[in-house]
Parts: sequence; C-alpha cells; structure tokens
Amino acid sequence: MRLTRVHLDAVLAPGAIVELPRETASHLAKVLRARSGDPLILFSGDGREYAGSVESVRGSRVTASVGNGADVDRESPFAITLVQCVPRGDRMDFIVQKATELGVTRIVPVLSQRSVVRLDAAQAESKAAHWRAVVVNACEQCGRNRLPIIEPPAPLIDYLGSDAAGAAPRTARFVLEPDLAAAAAPGALGTAAQIAVGPEGGFGDEELDAFRIAGFLRLRLGPRILRTETAAIAALTWLQTRFGDMRAVQA
Repeated sequence: MRLTRVHLDAVLAPGAIVELPRETASHLAKVLRARSGDPLILFSGDGREYAGSVESVRGSRVTASVGNGADVDRESPFAITLVQCVPRGDRMDFIVQKATELGVTRIVPVLSQRSVVRLDAAQAESKAAHWRAVVVNACEQCGRNRLPIIEPPAPLIDYLGSDAAGAAPRTARFVLEPDLAAAAAPGALGTAAQIAVGPEGGFGDEELDAFRIAGFLRLRLGPRILRTETAAIAALTWLQTRFGDMRAVQA
C-alpha cells in the first residue's frame, strides 16, 4: 500500500511532534478518515524522507510524530530549467504540476510580447505562491524529496538579460520554434539544459533574436504545432529520455 506523503515547511527531526498543514490535515481527517497510528511519509524538501505516523486527529487538525529519516534520491542527474511563457487560464498549473513530475529542476515563468496574461507586482507574487503550492502537491504525489525552484513571473527580456540566462558552460540552451526547418537533433549534451517555451502565439522575431544573443539554439519538436502546455511536456520528456533518468525497467 502506498503511504500518504506530506511536505512540511520545517526542520524535521526524529521524535518530534509536528502539526500538519491545514489543507493536508483536512484531507487526511475528512477524506481518508485518518486515525492515530496511521503511517505517513514526511519530507521537508532537503532530500530526506522520514517515517511518520498520525499522532492525533482533532476535527480538521492533525499532528504527526516523526520517525527515522533516510536520504532518498529521486532527482534526475540532468538538471533542466523550464523557461515557460505564462498561458491564460489554469494551464500554468498543469504545466507546473507535470514539469515537477517529470523532474524539472527550476521553472522560470515569463511574460513575452504576445502573452495574453498581464500581471502587476501583487498578482505576480500571488501567482508564485500558488504555483509553489502546486509544486509541493506534485512532489507529494510523485515521490520527489527536493522541491524544484519556481521563480516569480517576470518579463522575458528581464530574464534573457540576467546572469541566469547565461548559464554554466556545460548547460545547453534551447528555444522551441515550430516554424524551424527540419534539422538534425542535438547530440550529446552536458549535465544541464534550459528550454524555453513560448506563449499561445509563439515568440516574436525580436525575442528570437534576443534568445540567439543569449546563446539559445532554436529547436523544433516534430512536424506538428503543439499547444504551449503540450510543448512543455514533450520537451521535458524528450530531454529526460535522451539525457536524464527516464528509462524503461522490465521485470
């Protein structure tokens, strides 16, 4: 039986009694009908996970006891940064969730010339907090014990002008371009990659020039034009399959 995994934004130590986050506690108490003694897995994002158990259930408040911890590494050896133009609606939630499941290391939400979404400073901060909660839930589900970094949304041009865009020497940098003529797929890469996915209308010509100046190579994923959320998932899957840890295991 798969145990419920719970993330806590706190330092965990064997023998401690911790109160679980409100939404998690409510789900355990009201949906899963948790009882004292029920086993859990607890993690804080530092790469370790701890055996735990429900200590008490009082209405929608749940406490848990922390048991022994162990280093459990489910991180890809290939570090991927997803530079994602924020789409309209709730599709960014979907992208953040699936990118986390696919092992992305860092997510950089950006706003481009053709982005439909526009955010002021307060909205950007609120979105970042919301997406971090999506990351936490995805890590609880998929078994990751380290949370990928998610940056606050910012203008694309600001990112391309930052030190982060000019990554380490062994980092490959790609920008998806569906109108690119057919070309050979890249061969061996280093240990990390950045991949940029455009908005619903694609990147503008000036933006593609800015990517080129920042050292990004144009890349096409097959002959079909993919929606922005599909393109992100396809790109991450391709990178993890070719260079990361997505390998089929046969019994």
